[in-house]
Amino acid sequence: MAAAKPVPTDSLSFCLAQLTAAAGECLVAGKDTTTNETPLGRALLALRKRHVKAKGGIERFRARGGLRPLLALLRRAAEAAPAPFPASSGSAPSLEVEAPPGGPASSSGPAPSAASSSPSRLRKTLDSALSILANCCTEGACRTEVRRLGGILSLVTVLQCMKTDSIQNRTARALGNLAKEPESCGIIHSAGAVPLLVESLTACQDSDCLQSVVRALRNLADSPQHRLALAQQGAVRPLAELLATAPNPALTVALVRALLELSRNCSRACAEQLSLGGGLGPLVSLASDPKRTVRETAILVLANLCSQGLVRPALGNAGGVEVLLDELRRRRGPNGTTIASQQPLVRAVCLLCREAINRARLREAGGLELLMGLLRDARASSWHPRVVAALVGFLYDTASLTRLQALGLVPLLAGQLCGEAGDEEEEGREAASWDFPEERTPERPEAGSLRSLRSWLISEGYAAGPGDISPDRSPEHCPLPEPTEPTSPMPGLATLRMPRTLRTPDRSPATFEEPWGHEGPALLLLSRFSQAPDPSGALVTGPALCGLLAYVTGAPGPPSPRALRILTRLTCNPACLEAFVRSYGAALLRAWLVLGVSPDDWPATRARLTHQSQHRELGEMLLQNLTVQAESPYGTGALTHLLLSGSSEDRVACALTLPFICRKPSLWRRLLLDQGGLRVLLAALTRPAPHPLFFFFAADSLSCLQSLLSPTVNPVFPTAVAMDQDPLSPCLYESLLGPAPSPAPDLHFLLDSGLQLPAQRAASATASPFFRALLAGSFAEAQMDLVPLRSLSPSAARPILHHLHGCRGCGAALGPIPPLGQPLLGSEAEEALEAAGRFLLPGLEEELEEAVSCIHLGPQGGPQSVGEVFRLGRPRLTTLCVRWTLWSGQCPRKRALALMGLVEASGKETEPLTEALLAVIMGVDLDGKGPGLDC
Repeated sequence: MAAAKPVPTDSLSFCLAQLTAAAGECLVAGKDTTTNETPLGRALLALRKRHVKAKGGIERFRARGGLRPLLALLRRAAEAAPAPFPASSGSAPSLEVEAPPGGPASSSGPAPSAASSSPSRLRKTLDSALSILANCCTEGACRTEVRRLGGILSLVTVLQCMKTDSIQNRTARALGNLAKEPESCGIIHSAGAVPLLVESLTACQDSDCLQSVVRALRNLADSPQHRLALAQQGAVRPLAELLATAPNPALTVALVRALLELSRNCSRACAEQLSLGGGLGPLVSLASDPKRTVRETAILVLANLCSQGLVRPALGNAGGVEVLLDELRRRRGPNGTTIASQQPLVRAVCLLCREAINRARLREAGGLELLMGLLRDARASSWHPRVVAALVGFLYDTASLTRLQALGLVPLLAGQLCGEAGDEEEEGREAASWDFPEERTPERPEAGSLRSLRSWLISEGYAAGPGDISPDRSPEHCPLPEPTEPTSPMPGLATLRMPRTLRTPDRSPATFEEPWGHEGPALLLLSRFSQAPDPSGALVTGPALCGLLAYVTGAPGPPSPRALRILTRLTCNPACLEAFVRSYGAALLRAWLVLGVSPDDWPATRARLTHQSQHRELGEMLLQNLTVQAESPYGTGALTHLLLSGSSEDRVACALTLPFICRKPSLWRRLLLDQGGLRVLLAALTRPAPHPLFFFFAADSLSCLQSLLSPTVNPVFPTAVAMDQDPLSPCLYESLLGPAPSPAPDLHFLLDSGLQLPAQRAASATASPFFRALLAGSFAEAQMDLVPLRSLSPSAARPILHHLHGCRGCGAALGPIPPLGQPLLGSEAEEALEAAGRFLLPGLEEELEEAVSCIHLGPQGGPQSVGEVFRLGRPRLTTLCVRWTLWSGQCPRKRALALMGLVEASGKETEPLTEALLAVIMGVDLDGKGPGLDC
């Protein structure tokens, strides 16, 4: 079979030569160029279907300089059109009808006149040339070259002059390809192509042409400035109208993609045009489209529109609230998408909360539960401030607030007080609530009216209601009124008081300003909850109180007065008294504000700001408020009921709290002493702690109770006596130890180590009943000069010998006491104490115990030393340990750690510790001597 005969158009050089030759001719209408038409048409056809589409063909075409004559041909063609041609619904005639390759053009039939054939030839040429150029512009280097050669202006001219659908289609396609680069996009905008493309949207009927135009507009929306320019030139409304006419699926995809780009950072003009064009309903319908691309794109367009307040009510009426909630719920489900993909939907749902009509729809559609789920999600922490600000919209919706409280909003809000501000961008003025539409006046179109300012302040949470903003307040400063305090139906409600150092200076109502930081929305909602008749169930809980106290004490600047008013309002409400007792709230207020210890500071110490005196003043004021409630008839009955009829946990909490909030001796004596509240608290020390700070609270409570019972007791801790100091009294035994003892010893005691210690028989026999029976009785030792003393080390034996010979306070008792930091159990001190008891020497026992307390319970002693002394099991030492722990001047942290050590050291035998605690608190020592720690 013979090979096909080559034709001239197989050569790229031939095609380029024909293109160059045609570019130099004048293609004006009426000039007969029939002799040149067929070679040019064939060359353009070959370039479009063969050379440019081949692998690397676009690169070769550009490298051979094909773009310059191609653009010149387009420019000539545009110049040859004196007026715009009428639009034609169909494509231009195909170039395949030309003469066969290599032969002359067919001359059958009458030859058309130049006037009638010139427009047809022009359209054919433009169709092919524009198709080639559009294909070439898919490559970056060709786009740069076209821009350099000024081809964009030529395309805009063709778009303006030639209204044929096929030419408009290919021109828009070329412009859309060029718009992929920001430099070209700016030139296209400057050349005035946008109005022409918008005109094509309304005039063109061909689906392919419409898709190309829509794509070009989408690519031209590459920046906020260009998107705004497109909206201002009316590009959005035709797109919305096309979407509303139910076009074919391919065009639908193009339209929703274009609307997505145009609605990014949605401008007011874009939202207005999309709404006026009837696009909201179709977008909501497309949110359930079976095609995933269409469905997700339509939903994102709806989410973008939510940034404009003017369109949100209409969007809600069209069903957009339910659509956005369902999509966000789906993405947050088990098979949902990443957390980042949820961001535009979260933002949209939060913005929808600014209008009352949408809030109602959101509540009915389960949006409150969804927002609460976001607040609980640690992965969405950057959105939490936005969600809390959105919930401010429900501030006066009682049903929604009740539901939010039941869902656990209050502790989440308290946790937000000390959180960092989110990274979300600030919403513009046009995103404010549309419940009170902005009023524009001809005189001052740039300034909103008082009504619009009022609506914005209300929607953003800066004001509680329309009556809070008066016309004489400056719009530059967003003032906040003092909230109206609720009147409690219960008696004994104290007036709200503010500590002097935290009180806001007196100002007139017109100049009062309240700080509004990232914690403002959370505080506003908490304040609203605190104004309920009985806010105890939500606000007087551990998490809520911890959040409020952490904010008050940890704010970098002065805390918001609203937080102080919340705490004051709660402590002044009789309905909250029992909740403060049950939740250890009163103890927490004292520990955190008065003593400066928070749960995070216990038991390990962490670096924190210096405890400020104004915090202490605030804590004392809040406790005084609780005291007023506790000592009222209602409070007395409530506390009595908790202590006598409450659960075991309530009884413990009540007994622990009473010393903090009761100052009437008759009340706390009756409840703590007569009705057994103190023993309930002491018994709870050996059970699992019901609160992280329980031992701290308990130690502080017992110390306060001791101060109430014995306000005049001020024990002085003993001072340690060093071994190298002069003895406090003469040593009578020292004379027996020298080389020439006087008097001479008549007895020696033999220790297990072989050491012989000299002694006087008469002095030793009179020191205790044990030695009198041993040395002067009928035992064999009475006749021996060397009497053995078993199980006694030399260090433990020396204070015994000193004591037998009359030494009192000579310092010998300090010898067996180990230094601070070393254990006492198993030491020579324990051995000496055991020997003193075995030898019936109570005076020596007391002296040794005093020596132990001087070293281990002195000013240098610590909680660990207290536990070591307690483990010796000596009743008097136990009393000294308890007194060291409960001393009112003791460091609260050391006191609590010491109490923990005492409980741990007591083990299962808790009775000695309980009795010692009772004795010290009541002011009666176990040995009957009364309080005192004198050496």
